[in-house]
Amino acid sequence: MVPSEEKHVTPVSLVVDLVLVVAFFAFMFGILKPHVPSSDPRMINLWGALATSCLTGVFWLALQMFRVVFRAQRAAAKK
Repeated sequence: MVPSEEKHVTPVSLVVDLVLVVAFFAFMFGILKPHVPSSDPRMINLWGALATSCLTGVFWLALQMFRVVFRAQRAAAKK
């Protein structure tokens, strides 16, 4: 018999990821916005958001890697 696989992606994990990613985006946008070398508010928002989106993508990847490693360590500890 094939052992049943546990579900790795649940609606709760998706909501937690969404909340964390949105919070990180807002936090980093607030930090990066004053560092944009422009006086036009539209350009400040545009380049602040573009730079923040790259950092947010890296944060999301790091969050997913953390989940995988944590799940593997828990599985190894059970055996």
